[in-house]
Amino acid sequence: MGAQLRVYRQKIKSAQTTKKITRAMELIAASRIQKAQQRVAASAPYSRAVTRAVSAVATFSNVEHILTTEPEKIERAAIVIFSSDRGLAGAFNANVLREAEELAALLRSEGKDVVYFLVGRKAVGYFGFRQRKWEREWTGGTDQPEFATAQEIGQALVERFVQPASEGGVDEIHIVYNRFVSMMTQVPEVVRLLPLEVVEGVEEPGEHEILPLYEFEPEVDAVLDALLPVYIESRLFNAMLQSAASKHAATQKAMKSASDNADALIRDYTRLANNARQAEITQQISEIVGGADALSSAN
Repeated sequence: MGAQLRVYRQKIKSAQTTKKITRAMELIAASRIQKAQQRVAASAPYSRAVTRAVSAVATFSNVEHILTTEPEKIERAAIVIFSSDRGLAGAFNANVLREAEELAALLRSEGKDVVYFLVGRKAVGYFGFRQRKWEREWTGGTDQPEFATAQEIGQALVERFVQPASEGGVDEIHIVYNRFVSMMTQVPEVVRLLPLEVVEGVEEPGEHEILPLYEFEPEVDAVLDALLPVYIESRLFNAMLQSAASKHAATQKAMKSASDNADALIRDYTRLANNARQAEITQQISEIVGGADALSSAN
């Protein structure tokens, strides 16, 4: 009984230590999620403005541009996967990787070759463990994304997109990331980045609205050359911010669940320890009574 009681007490102590760690990580994630949400909200107006500008050029001009024209045949597609550098976030990374695998299977079924660009150590580890190839990787800044990283990713993608497929270029680019919906919900999302799909098109005017008149200077091609890289970078940076906010929310939810599980373990082991202690006391009382009876019988 004594040995069993010691085991229960060790397990209670271990669960209490684990609870302290998970509780601290929950509070850290809760403090970071506020800043991440603010960054997502702050980037939204700029992203919408750039999207409307690109939508206007694509809608009110008839020029054919390499970034907006659908190729006749798509031979190779690129998938950019946004994961995290750290774990302990529940199904955050598993969801985005599963979505990327489903997208890759769909593209291959259409006869397209697939190449990968990875953001985050978890995606790199996933591909490295399975000995699968990828083109480039970016790690170390997923918790607090920087715009310079989005610019670097955008430049690498555009360079590969303008290359012919015969020289290792790609014909279309998809991004896969977790979109932040709420503290409890993060949804994996797939967006085709190139050729350009106007995400937020020009809406029909209302009853008292008049469509604006657009004049492009110097030329539509020059406007597209200037706007589209900015649009791509803003979309990538917004995806990085969404992924960071989703990761912090997933971490907070996972650590809250872990803390609750630790409480349940402490409660269960405390009950078992009390039962073991009670059984030990009962056994000791029985031994004392039995010894007293034996002494009285001997006398």
